[in-house]
Amino acid sequence: MAYSGMLVKELASRSGVKKKTIDSYLQNNNCTPSVEAAVSIAKALGVSVESLVTGREADKEVTLSTLPVEIQETVHALKDLNTRDRYIVLNLARLLKNR
Repeated sequence: MAYSGMLVKELASRSGVKKKTIDSYLQNNNCTPSVEAAVSIAKALGVSVESLVTGREADKEVTLSTLPVEIQETVHALKDLNTRDRYIVLNLARLLKNR
């Protein structure tokens, strides 16, 4: 398998789903993964469960869990700030982006 440039054994390692189980999903169209396995596999591939199941790319919706950890931590920290301080941080980020 070269889905997302990843081998099945690599996917198994990253997702925590056994290689044999992933092989059976790939070889048998009647074999459906559990919700937990589908979520783990999709997360390891960096795709939505919907696109994993349908084979079609969903809208390019970005979710917090798909962002790098440091951005997730930044978002969580911003939630605790008041509106004025969030505005200051946003403007600072814009300044840094445009320098």
